[in-house]
Amino acid sequence: MTRATFGEGLAALRSAQKPARGTAAYSRHVNRPAGRIVAAALNTVAMTPNQVSVVSALFSFAGIALLALAEVTVPTGIAVAVLLAVGYVLDSVDGQLARLSGSGSVSGEWLDHTIDCFKTTSLNLAVLIGWYRSGWTDDDAWLLVPIGFTIVAVVTYFGLMLMPTLRPAAPAAEPAAEHPLRKYLLLPTDYGFQCWIFVLWGVTEVFAWVYAGVFACCALLLAVALRKWWRELRAIDAEGRA
Repeated sequence: MTRATFGEGLAALRSAQKPARGTAAYSRHVNRPAGRIVAAALNTVAMTPNQVSVVSALFSFAGIALLALAEVTVPTGIAVAVLLAVGYVLDSVDGQLARLSGSGSVSGEWLDHTIDCFKTTSLNLAVLIGWYRSGWTDDDAWLLVPIGFTIVAVVTYFGLMLMPTLRPAAPAAEPAAEHPLRKYLLLPTDYGFQCWIFVLWGVTEVFAWVYAGVFACCALLLAVALRKWWRELRAIDAEGRA
């Protein structure tokens, strides 16, 4: 079978994207377009989606390990941000490569989501370890921030994975128009955006306040999402009893 050229693959991917609605600005305008380019390139060398998932994990967990174990310096922070961001691009690549090559599988989807779950759980715990090791502040209350962020990130991930399985199958409908500011309001929850705040890692007090602000935004948006999900599920229950 003749494999698609880079140009053919890129054109095919541009017309076969997941819906953008509900996606934050960084993932929509930076990560997915970058992933398309990388997926089209890797398709020409017959790299498989599962191989890309593993390489993505290697980049991501190298960055997480640096956070936890390396000295808190500006170069460390830059290295962490780059490693996490590259890992995130590759996290977009595996799905796009599967669509392009027709090699999608339930095992591949499981691998992708399992790696994502490990990242979600470990990233903020690495911040906790890094802060504890560096002893940058005598106020131990700061250590509650990455703990809280871990809880918020895991519950958010769980909700995003669970909700589609609880919604009843329904005919596809034209989605309502999305407010133009929504993708920017969601930016603090965007993993790609969060990757780049680590360039401030070596400027510890500045990073701490930025990180705490992103955490507060994520916690607020989770509270809004939980209320929305609960009301949606209650409405489904009511319809089922009618």
